[in-house]
Amino acid sequence: MPKEAIVPVLITVLVIVGACALILLGWRNLKARQAHVPEPFEPFADEVDHDFAGMYVATTKYEDWLERIAVHDLGVRSNAQLQLGAAGLHLIRPGTRDLHVPWSAFEKVSRSSGMIGKFVEKNGLIVISWEKDGFAFDTGFRPRFAEDTPKIYQLLASHHRGAAEQETNK
Repeated sequence: MPKEAIVPVLITVLVIVGACALILLGWRNLKARQAHVPEPFEPFADEVDHDFAGMYVATTKYEDWLERIAVHDLGVRSNAQLQLGAAGLHLIRPGTRDLHVPWSAFEKVSRSSGMIGKFVEKNGLIVISWEKDGFAFDTGFRPRFAEDTPKIYQLLASHHRGAAEQETNK
């Protein structure tokens, strides 16, 4: 390597390391600001009726799809299996914490074309709204196969009568 190239390479390396350090610092500070967010539900026994492959996009504050929840591994995007059972829904996420929502905490379902850093075709994203300890969440799920999207929506909407009406009024 020529001597003239050493300084630019060192500057580039320092900028990259500095940017990574700032990202990690920001993520840590976001988690500290969200310490009040309740932990998700513990896993519960359930008989799985339906199983869909896809991507867990993120969990955000209810109707604030730019406010990612970083605590409790809810901000980590991953592949997922959406399982619907008699007692609730389950997002099984390899490599990170699974998310379980009993039907009693399920609020509504909607469809969207985007949520915090993930944008797809019109209504290609399933948004599951749920509540725990007075805090409302929106969780995004992107089915792997487009033909699963309306089926998942209908199955979830059947657990809350007002959800289908709210979606058609949008």
